[in-house]
Amino acid sequence: MSRIWVIFSFFLLFFAAIIVRLFYWHIWESSKLRDAAAGQHLIRFSIPAKRGNIYSSDGYPLVLSKEVSLVYANPREIENMYEASGRLATLLNVDSASISALLSLPDRVWVPLKHKVEKETVDAIKETGIKGIGFEKESKRYYPEGSMSAHLLGFVGADENGFDKGYFGIEGWYNRELSGKDGFLAAEKDAHGTPILIGETLRVEPENGRTLTLYVDRTIQGIVEKKLSQGIEKYGAKEGAIVVMDPKTGGIISMASYPSYDPSIYTEFEKSLYKNPVVAGSYEPGSTFKSLIMAAGINEGVIKPDTIIDESGQVQIGEYSIKTWNDQYHGKISMTDVLKYSSNVGMVFVERALGEDKLLKAIKDYGFGKPTGVDLEDESSPSLRKDSEWYEIDYATASFGQGIASTPLQLVRAVSAIANGGQLLEPHVVKSITDDKGKVYKTTPKKIRTVLSEKAAKQVTEMMVAAVDYGEAKWAKPKGYRIAGKTGTAQIPVAGHYDAKKTIASFVGFAPADNPKFVMLVMLVEPQSSQWGSETAAPLFFSVAKDILLYLGIPPS
Repeated sequence: MSRIWVIFSFFLLFFAAIIVRLFYWHIWESSKLRDAAAGQHLIRFSIPAKRGNIYSSDGYPLVLSKEVSLVYANPREIENMYEASGRLATLLNVDSASISALLSLPDRVWVPLKHKVEKETVDAIKETGIKGIGFEKESKRYYPEGSMSAHLLGFVGADENGFDKGYFGIEGWYNRELSGKDGFLAAEKDAHGTPILIGETLRVEPENGRTLTLYVDRTIQGIVEKKLSQGIEKYGAKEGAIVVMDPKTGGIISMASYPSYDPSIYTEFEKSLYKNPVVAGSYEPGSTFKSLIMAAGINEGVIKPDTIIDESGQVQIGEYSIKTWNDQYHGKISMTDVLKYSSNVGMVFVERALGEDKLLKAIKDYGFGKPTGVDLEDESSPSLRKDSEWYEIDYATASFGQGIASTPLQLVRAVSAIANGGQLLEPHVVKSITDDKGKVYKTTPKKIRTVLSEKAAKQVTEMMVAAVDYGEAKWAKPKGYRIAGKTGTAQIPVAGHYDAKKTIASFVGFAPADNPKFVMLVMLVEPQSSQWGSETAAPLFFSVAKDILLYLGIPPS
């Protein structure tokens, strides 16, 4: 009986193995087998999709796909291999040995010689009359405005397989939408790999990439780039950046940084320039941060704009002394005066009135410590220290923007919450996406959370207007406009300490104060003419703001 069971078990396992093997070949490996079988009797050519265009909000092209060609050859049709290699190498600007090697590949009826060949070169090749040379349409990125918006746009390079791929900025974030889907041409071939003229052919047309329309206004972008370039030169700054955002939608109206690069010839520039400083850069915001903490204090009801303090001297915290930026004191002053004079001592009072837990909660609610979610590939965010690692001096210095890091976009987004009545929004660059069939997908404003009451936002707006009208930069303000803003001068931390001679001068604000059309941050790194934001970043801000307001049809009153 046991012998029968052994034989039965053997056959049972044998048939089970056959079933498993059949399942493996027919189900698990079926797609690979079909591809292998097709490869034995079909020859396949890829038809590249046209990459989608990118337009500004006013319909002007920022990035287009220019028509170029892939040059390929059928070595079997070329009569004089040596002569053809030399002439093609000269016209394509490729090493002759490389062309010869490609044309000498055995049993090949199609070999690519060079991608992205301009029309002039294609015409010159056609004039040679060399047999066996063919052309297939491709696309190449073209920038009508040159390097305009380079950090915002990114560029198109090649991936590990040599195919187009977007890197950085919009090109990187929206690479899948812009790329489209390649088509192909499949034709039957004989045993030698030669296409059968009367054989079956299959052509699948490519699906072209989608078109992006941005919130970016081309005219405002032009104003920003021109003014930033002039400001860098005038104030002798090492670097600089300006970002403009619509506080009601979160749309990025303009974004520019210096130094920049040309996306059409990106390989000729240092790789360190590719990242966008507005979303990937980290800095201490300094006094521009004061408006946010002041707003948190008013929102929590622990202070009012007319709350009076005695600014009679320095504040001692352990071994540290907190003093005003110019070591001058004004006696009894209001919270509005604290912003006007940019008093560090006054901000320590606000921090203590808020309390450590509420201060830290406010910083997190404003979105610091986490990425904003903007649709740009290279965004990063400096981290906040762990809650358990905050000490009394850290809370005090954070109240005036020192010892805490931010990206420029994080600060603009947070200040927008004051401008729009208390709502923290997710910033966006792309306004709408249009597919190749004409269907439009619009981006709608995304609210993250309410961070301030409308009343608190309005009160802080008036305090910021007073800071502009009566502060250190009042001399530069354009007449006839109500502008809310705050200067900032932050020392740059170097090797564990602050370098008093190296600063980041900045100004953040919005206009018109009663119905803001934009929030803007201006940053200048290490300005040489003056280290103070009131003497460099502020006048640059006001110059840009005036031009934007006039462009928007808002005359001075």
